[in-house]
Amino acid sequence: MRFPLRLNYDLTKYIVSNKLNKVEKYPLVLMLEPTHLCNLACSGCGRIREYADTIQEMMSLEDCLKSVDECPAPVVTITGGEPFLYPHIFDLIRGILDRGKHIYLCTNGILLEKALEHMKPHPNFTLNVHMDGLEETHDRILERKGAFKIGMEAIKKAKQAGFRVCTNTTIFNETDLVEIEMLFTHLEELGVDGLLVAPGFGYEAVGEKLFLERRDIERKFADVYEMSKKHRFFSTPMYLRFLKGEKKLECTPWGNPTRNPRGWKAPCYLITDDHYSSFKEMMEKTDWDKYGVGKDPRCAQCMMHCGFEPTVVGEIGKSFKDIWEMFIWNLT
Repeated sequence: MRFPLRLNYDLTKYIVSNKLNKVEKYPLVLMLEPTHLCNLACSGCGRIREYADTIQEMMSLEDCLKSVDECPAPVVTITGGEPFLYPHIFDLIRGILDRGKHIYLCTNGILLEKALEHMKPHPNFTLNVHMDGLEETHDRILERKGAFKIGMEAIKKAKQAGFRVCTNTTIFNETDLVEIEMLFTHLEELGVDGLLVAPGFGYEAVGEKLFLERRDIERKFADVYEMSKKHRFFSTPMYLRFLKGEKKLECTPWGNPTRNPRGWKAPCYLITDDHYSSFKEMMEKTDWDKYGVGKDPRCAQCMMHCGFEPTVVGEIGKSFKDIWEMFIWNLT
């Protein structure tokens, strides 16, 4: 099975419960950013630029766990910044797991090997390591010599210690897909459990010509879709068909709500128009109808998984073909 049985059960139970109770808008994954501090300055990162003036601010452990409690999503992605720079990270991990939630911890891998000494494998815990290419490419994008070797060694040690590990790869304008397939093969040789892949988002704060426009995304992801038939992708087949232009999907911006030191970020993980003091306030006060392709120009080129993978969840039940595709994909 592609995902742990417990994760499948908890997500299915949660989704069915919301549908039976006729809840129209509900989150699937809480994006928790306890700090925006980072030990890198990656070329395509909008976070360290957008929050440059407040980058020293951090959420307290109490605020982090309160946010987990007020957002009903069964999955919490701990991201940032670099989560291992957060002083209370190990207490935060334990606190979330004690609540029965599932964690994906996103890291650039630089501090991962040392962090393994302070963590234990858990069926609800997955490490998600960012890998954007082979050595030369990865080091250039992360702007740090040796980052690739450090990350790969940390992944190897994590798998040897029994952790569940996946990787996240961003496809940019100049990404060489032959190189990416070589990277995926190498990662699977290390025993990585799954591969996440998505196009980069054109952050206004980044100002570099790194990002793909929609037509280019569809062209590149036609090849990425073929890769998914040979490698263990965590990106869903419907989302990949959307990326190659075969499937039409609307964005679900509330599907992955973001909480950071400034508050609940609205309307989505990528665009910031406001910060709210509570999850309830953010859900009720955000004018969701204002956002999406054809509504807000900032959304025009976006095909990111944080907005469209939640849409997949709502689309699956509309077609037996889609249900069967997801069933087979998850089993294999």
